[in-house]
Amino acid sequence: MTGVPASAAGGSAQASPASQATQASQTSPGSQASQAAPAVGAVVVPSGVTADAAAIADPEGAGRPPRGAKLAAAAVNQASVWNIANLLTMLRLVLVPGFVALMLADGGYDPAWRAFAWAAFAIAMITDLFDGHLARTYNLVTDFGKIADPIADKAIMGAALICLSSLGDLPWWVTIVILARELGITLMRFVVIRYGVIPASRGGKLKTLTQGVAVGMYVLALTGWLATLRWWVMAAAVVLTVVTGLDYVRQAIVLRRQGIAERKAALEETQA
Repeated sequence: MTGVPASAAGGSAQASPASQATQASQTSPGSQASQAAPAVGAVVVPSGVTADAAAIADPEGAGRPPRGAKLAAAAVNQASVWNIANLLTMLRLVLVPGFVALMLADGGYDPAWRAFAWAAFAIAMITDLFDGHLARTYNLVTDFGKIADPIADKAIMGAALICLSSLGDLPWWVTIVILARELGITLMRFVVIRYGVIPASRGGKLKTLTQGVAVGMYVLALTGWLATLRWWVMAAAVVLTVVTGLDYVRQAIVLRRQGIAERKAALEETQA
């Protein structure tokens, strides 16, 4: 058997004094202390442990949002109320008293003031076309917008109709029919919302457009054939108002029956 020299055996089993000194100098006391002493209160997780195991080791910290995250989220939600769609709705609400003041200025029969009133009414109707579209397209729907938007719509239209009837330009029965339909359908939507939402129909959108054009023509001091034309446009608006109102009532009845049937079926299934 061939023997191994003692010098070779000694070199492999134990490092030379020079190499030991080099390793000792590379490991400073500060790094040893930082590696040996973990932070106070910290949970020591061995190397190679997965994130799930780390979460089990520190259950209180697992999934916990950073400090101040809830306050930041609340601030974002609060700021989202001041979006472009809601600002347009607020503009319509502000235009209502301005429109009434312009409409009734100088006795309500001055063509110049009526033209300014028409401009305010036109701006309100145009913003009504854009605020809902912007809210749905860019995900700007808020609780404030859901409540304020229909109020602004009814306020500007109601103010115009009442002003026109009080000045003798429009029969009161037209104003009563239109406002009764608008307020009645709005209340009905709130009543049946527990069963579902009644979507706006094409007839309803056409009704809104026709009402806006008809009322706008009555706000202006028109004469001659234009005065005759606005009467026919208003007649069409009244017909659409009544027909679409009856259609919404039909949809509400069907929606309520379906909702009651579904709840009854779910209750029976639960009890079975």
